[in-house]
Amino acid sequence: MSESFGPDFITVTDEDGNEMELEFLDAMEHNGVTYMAFFPAVAEGSDEDSEEYGVIILKSIEENGEELLSTLDSDEELNEVYDLFMEQLFEDEE
Repeated sequence: MSESFGPDFITVTDEDGNEMELEFLDAMEHNGVTYMAFFPAVAEGSDEDSEEYGVIILKSIEENGEELLSTLDSDEELNEVYDLFMEQLFEDEE
């Protein structure tokens, strides 16, 4: 995804049918799984410092031959992948 044309956005739907717009940050492969990091899209006038504006990490899974985004299976997996994204982010800034 190229940043030369601005940020990339996707809309995801949770199991309750609620839609959320996300801004793509980065992707990485770890232990054979593709993980993607997003920020929730912020509406004008919203408070970006609220707890709802944190990094969202989803993983790519295949179900019935279709590629889907899924939440991570455990807090341990989430913490490990979050740390890897933060390391990558800080390396890119240097």
